[in-house]
Amino acid sequence: MNRNGLKIGEFSRLCRVTVRALRHYEKIKLLVPEIIDYSTGYRYYSVGQMQKALNIVKLKGLGFSLEEIRTMYDSDSQRPSIDMLEEKIRTCHEQLQLLIECRDRLSAMITFQKKLNEMEKIYIDSLPAIIVASHRAEIPSYDELGKLCYMTIGPEMARLGCECPEPGYCYTIEHGGYKKENIDIEYCEQVAAMGKDSDIIKFKQIPQAAEAVCMKVYGPYNRLNENIREVLEWIEANGYTITYPPRYSYVDGIWNQEDPEKWLTIIQVPVEKA
Repeated sequence: MNRNGLKIGEFSRLCRVTVRALRHYEKIKLLVPEIIDYSTGYRYYSVGQMQKALNIVKLKGLGFSLEEIRTMYDSDSQRPSIDMLEEKIRTCHEQLQLLIECRDRLSAMITFQKKLNEMEKIYIDSLPAIIVASHRAEIPSYDELGKLCYMTIGPEMARLGCECPEPGYCYTIEHGGYKKENIDIEYCEQVAAMGKDSDIIKFKQIPQAAEAVCMKVYGPYNRLNENIREVLEWIEANGYTITYPPRYSYVDGIWNQEDPEKWLTIIQVPVEKA
């Protein structure tokens, strides 16, 4: 310790505050060195300033901003008021709720991913009853599906205030069967509640399918035709009949995978034993 006080490095170590933070506190006039030697540029802090530095660290840890802390010291209170503390408690509750919701969404995604990894190429699954927001249109080719989702369906769902449960479930139905061009397609995305129909979006209750023959398909969408044929042949060979049009559920696509070979679509065909 110098006779003039503690140098900034010494003060930093004792108070467990970085030198960079101390220089910022000085810049905003929250904690200014007691002595500044302008001939050398050295800054000296007094032992008495250690308590203020430690208090700043404590208040920051409780969620108070530097501006709020400076206001406390400017008003000579040096501690938060009851109203300020109660407001921080309310903020903590809000942040805690957001973290709980985030944890639950992550858990749902883990469960879905584990289930997906364990599935065979063709398997039987059940499809729960859900509410969907749907949009039906004719598109020239599958290349236009992404544009339809991003430019038309997505913005309209956002305008209507649609909430989509995690991990997210969307699919298409091709009315009139699979075609490479001029596709009569209906896009459906699961939502939390029924909404008010618009010119673009219609809300529907989709019934449960106790059994559905499903197939995981990796690759671009032009391969779906040969895969749906394989699924239909499997259904016939195993004594099932189709009860509802096939769904093409999109798990991974151009929105999160640049390589089309990594796109994952699950064909889902609701069935019952013949």
